[in-house]
Amino acid sequence: MFSFVVEARSGRSRAGRLVTPHGAVATPAFMPVGTAGAVKAAPWRDVGEAGAQLLLANTYHLMLRPGDELVAELGGLHGFTGWPGAWLTDSGGYQVMSLAALRTVDEEGVAFRSHLDGALHVLTPERSMQVQMNLGADLVMAFDECPPLPAPRDVVRAAAERTTRWAWRSRQAHRRADQGLFGIVQGGVDPELRERSAREIVALDFPGHAVGGLAVGEAKPDTMRVVAQMDGLLPEDKPRYLMGVGTPEDLLAAVGHGVDLFDCVLPTRNARNGQLFTSHGRLSIRNARHRRDPRPPDPACPCSTCARTSRAYLRHLHLAGEMTAAHLMTVHNLFFYLDTLRRLRQSILLGRFEEFRGETLRGLSAAAEPADS
Repeated sequence: MFSFVVEARSGRSRAGRLVTPHGAVATPAFMPVGTAGAVKAAPWRDVGEAGAQLLLANTYHLMLRPGDELVAELGGLHGFTGWPGAWLTDSGGYQVMSLAALRTVDEEGVAFRSHLDGALHVLTPERSMQVQMNLGADLVMAFDECPPLPAPRDVVRAAAERTTRWAWRSRQAHRRADQGLFGIVQGGVDPELRERSAREIVALDFPGHAVGGLAVGEAKPDTMRVVAQMDGLLPEDKPRYLMGVGTPEDLLAAVGHGVDLFDCVLPTRNARNGQLFTSHGRLSIRNARHRRDPRPPDPACPCSTCARTSRAYLRHLHLAGEMTAAHLMTVHNLFFYLDTLRRLRQSILLGRFEEFRGETLRGLSAAAEPADS
């Protein structure tokens, strides 16, 4: 039910086609984040019109509420949410480490108290696989341990080694032939630990691979150094997913190192906070200079928000606390991310990736506006 083929290359960048049970995904692709089974402030019609092919939902959050068994009873993520395209679920490991109170990690798994009500739960590789099988996503992740950075080397090493053992257990526990299981590479920003983790995870012969443990506190140059290192270690014939990264500039850099899939909360979260991504830099809608501005957020953008909404109106709605503001700005930011990846893919097919990256970076590096005045 799964296949992946690299259709074209431009330098180290690659344009591919990932086939899933719920449709093909043209790569490089950005996944809007639907943590609890919904992209915040954006109905499915708008998500689809923005160009989304694959969405991300979160194992940890859906396990706690409404419960993975309920989701399974109602048709899995596709039946429960009504999104007809492909879904990916993460392992839950990162959220356990970042959100759960009073967690205890051992070889079996992680015992933790829910951030919702303090109830005690245990998440193991087997439990993570069972939850993800119940959720029914097309792509699922092996259970991993993701330490925050910076961290002592022995902590990062122990987490990477445990991630390999948990990956093997995840492989053994996973039983759905209609789901593609990805192994996750850990190891912080240590080149030796990263190489060891990559070789061990690749040896388990997963259908795809994810690079985890980044964008968790390390310096940006270290992030891209690890991504570049992974380009030489992960199989060329399988999809590569960089987890939780990042800005448009990050995506352009990572695609140049052979990454195929991305997710990040930035386009939706920044929209709710009044920041818009445009072809000429970031725009803060709170800025007083937009009070009488009749222009759309980005005159070069064909999204539905830019087609009929002025900066002045968006600023008014945002400052008034009107939820419509979050909706309109989320639609724009999603379109910007997804359209940037669409055009990036086209540049690879035409052998013009470096030219496209340079042109796009020049626009993105336009002087950012002050947050307010």
